[in-house]
Amino acid sequence: MEYRVNIDAANETKAGFGKLINDRDPRLLNRVGAFSSLFLFDVKKYSEPVLVLKTEEPGSKQVLAFAHDRVESVCQDMINHLINDCIVMGATPLAVQDLIVCGKLDKSTASRIVAACASACEAQGCVLTGGETTEQPDVVPAGTYILGSSIVGVVERGSIVDGSRVRVGHVVVALAASGPHTNGYTLIRDLLTRKPELAKLHVGGSTFLESVLEPHRCYYQPLRHIFNKLSGMAHITGGGIVENLDRILPKDVNARIDLASYCPPPIFKAIKDAGEVSERDMLRAFNLGVGLALVCPREHSTSVMQHLKSEGQESYVIGEIVPGRGVVECHGSVDYGA
Repeated sequence: MEYRVNIDAANETKAGFGKLINDRDPRLLNRVGAFSSLFLFDVKKYSEPVLVLKTEEPGSKQVLAFAHDRVESVCQDMINHLINDCIVMGATPLAVQDLIVCGKLDKSTASRIVAACASACEAQGCVLTGGETTEQPDVVPAGTYILGSSIVGVVERGSIVDGSRVRVGHVVVALAASGPHTNGYTLIRDLLTRKPELAKLHVGGSTFLESVLEPHRCYYQPLRHIFNKLSGMAHITGGGIVENLDRILPKDVNARIDLASYCPPPIFKAIKDAGEVSERDMLRAFNLGVGLALVCPREHSTSVMQHLKSEGQESYVIGEIVPGRGVVECHGSVDYGA
């Protein structure tokens, strides 16, 4: 009988993963290959620790990335997106697990994925502790990889930043995105399929393709020392500013956003023009240059933005909190530039 899954080859590939992850980290108590990972964190630092849990995947951007051999880039996308979703609760990221589903396991590709995920975790002070790699020829075509990951973070209960302390008069500060991050890629891929010449179009200081493959930015490092000055944080992903910022608003306030208060990166104008995309659809599909939105008391806004600048993170005030019913009001029009 011919087996479509080579168990010996898969085991050999997985055996090499231990050399790729940071198994020297003293918080990781057992080795790759165990039934589950044991992770030790200093619970004594917290009087009432709350675990923060999240699972994420890089969406259809992974199709574009694998087509152009950007394996490391899309792994960075996935891990950075995952960590951002964790830290908007004011949490410290601790441990990450990855998932690799493929039609036929290629040792080189799988090793690149694990190494890239481990590196992205290490850059943010957390650890890739293991995961699952599975070959599913009846589910996924050969040559196709589907990635996913999960995270555990921790936050002191009294220090949770979940928007419950957002009040009228607080300001909304945008943290600049590196590009579309990991959303809107069904539209982007459709554009590149219909207009392949777009790939080489000059956009800002790069090409269209390079711009849309720019990795998702992680905001943990510039934010980790100022969580206590913030009343809310929203990671701007699918649904844009409107459908993400409203997730942290109390029911008695609105966020009034001035769309003309900043200029998004030029890749968004290129997408809008090439696809003749309406303003409404642009606002819903893309972050439009706002990777993460902070809410803070007005008296903290200057020091928050000064700190972000010292960390090399561009930020700008884009709105304020007003009386309302828990929705985001957008005023003005996005300035896409010339």
